[in-house]
Amino acid sequence: MTDNPRTDVLLDPRHDALLDGPCRSGEREVFERGANEPAEAARQREEAAKAVCHRCPVRLPCRRHALADRVLHGVRGGLTPDERHLLLVNSQGA
Repeated sequence: MTDNPRTDVLLDPRHDALLDGPCRSGEREVFERGANEPAEAARQREEAAKAVCHRCPVRLPCRRHALADRVLHGVRGGLTPDERHLLLVNSQGA
């Protein structure tokens, strides 16, 4: 599968329909790091994205997709790329 970090192309495997989360609306900008974004600004943006994910009805399918497809960029399913990486590393060592 190709590495596509866009959450707006996720399909719900149970219904073969697009997952419709708040990241597809006007809140999208908090999910991706901008070029030359300072570390503190990135942390604040990631926390804002996680807050959006926290109330999202498709958070878990989004997270599963990001983990399964090894999405390297942006907050997905309430997890940063580093957090997803740690989960994957830890699950392989178990």
